[in-house]
Amino acid sequence: MASVGGNPSQHGGTGKESAPMGFRNAIEALAGTSLRPEVRLSPTPAPRRLAPYSWAVTAEVEVDGEELADGRFVLLHDPAGQEAWHGEFRVVTMTRAELEPEIAGDPMLGEVGWAWLMDALQAHGAGYAEPGGTVTHCASQYFGALAERPASTEIELRASWTPADGRFERHLTAWADLLCVCAGLPPSAPTPLPLPDAPSLGGVVPMPARRRPRSH
Repeated sequence: MASVGGNPSQHGGTGKESAPMGFRNAIEALAGTSLRPEVRLSPTPAPRRLAPYSWAVTAEVEVDGEELADGRFVLLHDPAGQEAWHGEFRVVTMTRAELEPEIAGDPMLGEVGWAWLMDALQAHGAGYAEPGGTVTHCASQYFGALAERPASTEIELRASWTPADGRFERHLTAWADLLCVCAGLPPSAPTPLPLPDAPSLGGVVPMPARRRPRSH
């Protein structure tokens, strides 16, 4: 199982010793989270304008030496709270993967992509509030000197939500599972755990497994 590891203050952002104890405890929990072996995390600078305190990592999903998906996970903290968050903490994520052409043409792709996130949070027992985001899919066709490259379609899911349970490691684990599902891997927690007021997402069919490496 992969783990963030290391001193939490070294993983980007403003996780310094002067930070509030609640934020320090949160990033310690995140730094100690064990993840699926396909997920590789790396420290990255966190945005400084969104909240007084922030912490961030990037992630890549790699199988057999091929990168299948990537993304970023950010934890924001404002001790005074922010009205839009309805809390003192906010998770902000970006998830990105390339799709097979037959999958990319699914007219329900946006709804399915968003349902994957909600399912992952529910499956890992991560309590959340005020979720919001966008699902974008972009088709690329290559010409001229790049004409030999096959056409590709990329899905990008940007989402944020307020952790409502104080179990920050569950939110990172759920997001890592979302990355793997976008990469065509089966979810690690197929049986959802019940959450109060969580939306029902029964009947969502996962996309078929694939091994399409991300192009660079």
